[in-house]
Amino acid sequence: MTPKGMKMTGTSLADDTARIENVRAAVTRYATAWLAGDIAQMAACYHDEFTLHYAGQNSLAGVHRGKQAAFAALAEVARRANRKLLGIDDVMAGARRGAIVVRELFSRDGKTAELERLLVYSVKDGLLLDCRVYDRDQPMVDMFFAD
Repeated sequence: MTPKGMKMTGTSLADDTARIENVRAAVTRYATAWLAGDIAQMAACYHDEFTLHYAGQNSLAGVHRGKQAAFAALAEVARRANRKLLGIDDVMAGARRGAIVVRELFSRDGKTAELERLLVYSVKDGLLLDCRVYDRDQPMVDMFFAD
């Protein structure tokens, strides 16, 4: 019997539990490195085929395929928004995806904003393969990411 609302992947509960723990371990490893400010360990969490998806109406919106393209986009985000991690509120995991709910401080041109962001990851070989970033206040993010 499956818990109400839980979509199983067509495998046994034990298999799904193992997948969930694999996803949780990968996402937790990344969250721990991010909280510690350990850039090298954060980078080690990314799969070589990592893809970053940014939404919004700004020049960084879109798909950044490959670890190097994602790193370049993240570096540009840091430059434009002077982002600072304030905290990780939740780490979640399922059989197919994991997620981190974070609070970040953006600052630029004398303006600052505390933003809640949801980062949803897929995992391959114990590494982060894909990230989709969802911002609670996308227009505010677009302002910070503007050219």
